[in-house]
Formats: sequence, C-alpha cells, structure tokens
Amino acid sequence: MGRLFGTDGVRGRANDDLTPELALAVARAAAGVLADRDGTSRPVAVVGRDPRASGEMLEAAVVAGLSSVGAEVLRVGVQPTPAVAFLTADTGADLGVMISASHNPMPDNGIKLFSRGGHKLPDAVEAAIEHTITTQRRRTDGHRPTGTEIGRVRDLTDGGARYAEHLLSTVDQPLTGLTVVVDCAHGAAAGIAPEVYRRAGATVHVIGGEPDGWNINDGIGSTHLGPLIEAVHAHGADLGIAHDGDADRCLAVAADGEQVDGDAILAVCALGLKERGALREDTVVATVMSNLGFHHTMRRAGIAVQTTAVGDRYVLEALRRGELSLGGEQSGHLVFLDHATTGDGLLTALALLGRMKSTGASLAELASVVERLPQVLVNVPVRDRIAVVESDAVADAVNAAEAELGEDGRVLLRPSGTEQLVRVMIEAPTQAQADEVARRLAEVVAAVR
Repeated sequence: MGRLFGTDGVRGRANDDLTPELALAVARAAAGVLADRDGTSRPVAVVGRDPRASGEMLEAAVVAGLSSVGAEVLRVGVQPTPAVAFLTADTGADLGVMISASHNPMPDNGIKLFSRGGHKLPDAVEAAIEHTITTQRRRTDGHRPTGTEIGRVRDLTDGGARYAEHLLSTVDQPLTGLTVVVDCAHGAAAGIAPEVYRRAGATVHVIGGEPDGWNINDGIGSTHLGPLIEAVHAHGADLGIAHDGDADRCLAVAADGEQVDGDAILAVCALGLKERGALREDTVVATVMSNLGFHHTMRRAGIAVQTTAVGDRYVLEALRRGELSLGGEQSGHLVFLDHATTGDGLLTALALLGRMKSTGASLAELASVVERLPQVLVNVPVRDRIAVVESDAVADAVNAAEAELGEDGRVLLRPSGTEQLVRVMIEAPTQAQADEVARRLAEVVAAVR
C-alpha cells in the first residue's frame, strides 16, 4: 500500500480510490491507535460528514468500522469540519472522523481524523494508522468484539446547536449594520453559517445554500468567486464570505468586488489582535505560500512571522509549540488557537466582520494594508508527482528562475498532497515577469514523464 494520508487526511475518488472497505479499515485502525484507554471504558468517536452523496455510503462504513471494534459512535450528520473538531473536544471523545473532500469536486471524498481534544494528527500517528491497516489486511484471525462488547451508535442531535453557541461566544459586539452575502458552496456550511451570522446581528443573503448531494463546490464556493461577486453587487452588500465544501476555510469579497484572500484576512485579524494585546508574542504563523507582501506588512507592524509547510495542521503544530494565538494560509484556512483546534471558516468570518464593525472601516480599506507582490499559481496536472520532484530538468529550471528573480521574487514548487498536481508559484516585481516565469517552469514540469 502506498502513502495513504495526504496533506489533509485520506482523499480520493469515492468508491474508486476511497472505497467503503478502505473507509471501514481506516476507522478500525484509527480507533485502535487513538483510543488509548485502559480497557475499563469504551472509546468514543464523533462522526460527521459534508452533504455529498457518497458521504452517506462512507459514513455507514466508518460507523460500522468503529462499532466493530467496540467504539461508541456519536453521529452528528452534516456539519462543518471545525464543528466535528469542536465536538470531539466538547464531548471528551477519543477521536473524531470527518467525511469530506473539502473544496474538491463532488466525485471525490475524504476522511479527516482528529485525536482527543479535536487536534489533527501528526505524521507519526498517521504512519501508525497506516501500519495498522496493513496489519489488518494480512491477518484473518484475531479477537473481534461480540455481544455486548460491540459498539453502539447514537445521534448527537444538539451538536450543531452546541457548535453555533461556541461560535457566537467569540463575538464581542453585535454586527448590526453590516450586510453580508455568504456563499455556502452547497456544502456543510449551508445549514449553520447563515443562522450564525444572522444571530450575530448581520443582515445575511445566501447563495450556494441548497445542497442536494451532487452540487457541492459546483461552480460556486471559495474556488469559484464569480457568483459571490455578482451577488455582492446585486444586494449592495458590505462584503461577501465564501466557504468551501466543509467550511474550514473563508475567503472574502469587498463591496467593490475586490477579492480578499487568506493572506489579507490573516493580516487584518493579526493587526486586530495585536491592537488588543491578544496576539501572543506579537507573532503570527503562515505557510510558504503566503505572499511576500504579507511578510512586509507584518514586519512594518512589528509582527514576527513563523513559516511552515502547507497545511493547517502544520500551522496548528507551530501555534501549539510556540504557544501562539493566530496562524493561517493564503487559501483561507485560519486557526484561532484561543477558540479552535483547526481551520474554521465561520470563526474567521466572524472575526473579520467584527474587525469591520469595531473599526468602522470597509473591507477594502482593511485589506489594503497588504501590498501584494504579483503572484502566479499554476496547477500542473502530472502523471507522477514524485518523478517531478526528482527531475534534474525541473531542478535546473527552478535554479534558473531563482537566479533571474533574485531577492525581488520567489519560486515555490510544491506537489499537491491530495491530487496528481504540482503547484508552481512565482512572485516577481511585475505581473508580466511572474506570468512568463511561471509559464516556462510549468512547461518543464508538464514535460516530465
């Protein structure tokens, strides 16, 4: 078996790469690795999913796998990923399982795992789960619970309400006077995000709020901002909020249609926390994908930046290690460690709205503090991500690009952790130069066989 876990859990085409059999095996193995109880009580697992149709099938397999090893299952149904993380901690469960492929197209699905406390797994724990799965496949014997030892399943009917109350507890003042369009991507945010923003005091208009199992992320959501821009203009809204399929990320659109990415949102929130004396160590955590302009903005504000690999779990690890309070990604995953253990799109949106309310400034004004260097990101489909990484031709092309840009730009080549893609990112003094360097490097990557 090859590497099972990617950047964010197990992901693949549902019923092809990610089969019910694999989902059952992952659940059984995860329960064994994460539920380190003393044997006197049953392990407890929280299970949630996004609305895509294959989630029903995979949820059944995960629940079967967990109960077959004696775990008690708290099924929360369709909920955002951060809700599952929160409820894992809130219920004192041993593990949490979220069935979602996040921003990926509907045919894909995935399994995200949380340990006790609602934390994503470090590499060593993922490796232990993979090893356990391999061992399970080789063995045909061994004890299985029977009779009263088999785990039971019940629905945690107030899970969504508990998560909503948690979100609203972070709001310092009513958001009255703000009009927002929220794009729920026909995903897990549809059932909760509009309600939370309304209860916080904002006037809310909704698009992408009618999931049918098939339409998640389909031309809408955080990877397709066009419909949100149109809706913000149509309603004369102060801003638009875009979530992805499982609502762990948040991007925004200003009243004039300007797109506001995770770097800008992170900067706005960091400056707000620093102003209140709540940004621990005057430090924020970002990933290698963050624009150089973000780094310049933070430096001018007296805020240090720690840089990690891509993935909100790496951001979280740095936050916990340094006892820091805020970190995030350009893609819109922000982690507010005082309130959450993973990226939370709804929490991020509330923080952004709160900053607008407290300052009286527009989103465009707040986001303007980040002077972005021209940046190009090209997703290059490849046959073999590892072959690209090991290619001498690619290495030579990267070295040539870095020499051309010098200290005025940046080159980043990163294999996707979830898809057969290599991401080519270029920052340069001018857009034309960034476009040209990215084009040349993408051609070299695409030619690798």
